[in-house]
Amino acid sequence: MNHDDSTPVNALGEPIGQPLLDWSPPPVPQREVIEGRWCQLEPADPERHAAELYEAFREDTEGRVWTYSFSGPFDTLASYRAWMESKCMGSDPMFFAVREHESQRALGLLSYLRLNPQMGVIEIGHISYSPRLQNTTAATEAMFLMMRRAFELGYRRLEWKCDALNTGSVRAALRLGFQSEGTFRQAVIYKGRNRDTHWFSIIDQEWPPLRRRFEAWLDPSNFDASGQQRTALREIELTQSAAGQCGLG
Repeated sequence: MNHDDSTPVNALGEPIGQPLLDWSPPPVPQREVIEGRWCQLEPADPERHAAELYEAFREDTEGRVWTYSFSGPFDTLASYRAWMESKCMGSDPMFFAVREHESQRALGLLSYLRLNPQMGVIEIGHISYSPRLQNTTAATEAMFLMMRRAFELGYRRLEWKCDALNTGSVRAALRLGFQSEGTFRQAVIYKGRNRDTHWFSIIDQEWPPLRRRFEAWLDPSNFDASGQQRTALREIELTQSAAGQCGLG
């Protein structure tokens, strides 16, 4: 393998990784509200969120939201609440409910997981969005809020993993700016079936331009009176002067 002149070498002349002189392990995220313009993330609470989330997920009459999930579907509110009580109250995974501002309803759930502060690595996963949240501005902002908080805390690497057959999740990861790292074959067994897992990541040096892209897209001036976007997120990503071309400068 070739290495450029900037690659450090040890006393044996062997190439080694760049030193991290000013880096220290970041703190673990807190179970606290994360405010956004279109939604807010609230620490998952079965008492407060189970009924609203269950009703929102019931609108998915075909159960598509659960196809690639480790959990669900849930036939009763009691079973969904029991699942929340057993899975959503810890620190890893650390679950948040997505409360959309317009409806003032909890419409989705997502989490941090596989927290590894010593290595500066954190993952976002267990994402379940109800039909009313899917493909909305609030849905994108919820991910942005999770991503921003991770890098603000000082994490070096943010991960996203999904079933390689889940084309919707693959498209979402790429739209949000994650880089594909390939597929781990036969990595997981869930619901009695195999899962090849597709890995994605964003690293800290990639985050500043991605953050500016999200901020430009989420700005109110990028939406018309009916709430329709003027410029798509992918289009902003491909421009060098996102804010100016969206009229957001």
